[in-house]
Amino acid sequence: MAVLKEFRDFAVKGNVIDLAVGVIIGGAFGKIVDSLVNDIVMPVISTLLGGHIDFTNLFLVLGKIPEGVPRTFDALKKAGIPVFAYGNFITISINFILLAFVIFQMVKVVNKVRLMDAPPAPQTPEDIVLLREIRDSLKK
Repeated sequence: MAVLKEFRDFAVKGNVIDLAVGVIIGGAFGKIVDSLVNDIVMPVISTLLGGHIDFTNLFLVLGKIPEGVPRTFDALKKAGIPVFAYGNFITISINFILLAFVIFQMVKVVNKVRLMDAPPAPQTPEDIVLLREIRDSLKK
């Protein structure tokens, strides 16, 4: 029973709940960024590079292709033929860079909001101000 109570106390702590919410929102946010990369950014990049390039289908075949297997990424993977999928890596790298940039911007905004909500610094007592003035006068 002590183990169950200890586990319950651990599971309902604020930090664990916050972490769970963060993971769930992060998963949903990751899907949004995936869509941004695959549906908006990558088509623009492929068009700028001179054609409708699908980066996910850029690969090098590392094995021999048996007869009857189409030379597409999905068919080769299903056939168990090793492929060097550098196009998929490019897509995932762009995805990561965009996600990191968006999170960076979000942290900047949250930090600005926290600074605006922070209580103002307490005023310096009048006797301290007078002592500083006296010190500055003596230095002159």
